[in-house]
Amino acid sequence: MSGRSEARSEYCILTISTESLSKKLLRQKELEFHHLKSCRAYVYLWKKHPLADRTKINFADLKGYPCLSFEQGDESSFYMAEEVLSTEDYDRVIKACDRATMLNLMKGLNGYTLCSGIICEELNGDDFVAVPFEDDRIQTDSSMEIGYITGKHISLSSIGQMYIDEIIKYLENTAPLVF
Repeated sequence: MSGRSEARSEYCILTISTESLSKKLLRQKELEFHHLKSCRAYVYLWKKHPLADRTKINFADLKGYPCLSFEQGDESSFYMAEEVLSTEDYDRVIKACDRATMLNLMKGLNGYTLCSGIICEELNGDDFVAVPFEDDRIQTDSSMEIGYITGKHISLSSIGQMYIDEIIKYLENTAPLVF
């Protein structure tokens, strides 16, 4: 036994916003990041949220509303969080472990999360919107990369490559989100 943990999956889709730190952690774990798309952050919220009709939203606008975040497993995982700008300080953060709870909290508490702006209505319905996040003096760069990670020097299986090819096609259809 080499002391290294065994792989649990072939690849993982993720966003990286704290680029240097995230990529350093990937190198330490002998993982490789494969870039798929660059984009800016969006505020994801319920379509009846008081800020949903804005053309852009910044941190000052979000003050007073709870930030929703997916529960992460270990102490270093906040560097690999699903949400963009996960290392920022928020007045109120509510953690959830599943999408249904997250969407209910968005409706019931006027919560929000920061994301790529890519909304899958098939999964979440049409009750949610993504409003562009406006960089400000608190957050001066809300850019991120969407990509996937694999073990270093490991090739994807044919099924894994087909899945990544489908993700690439899907991302190509979200051209307005690219900067």
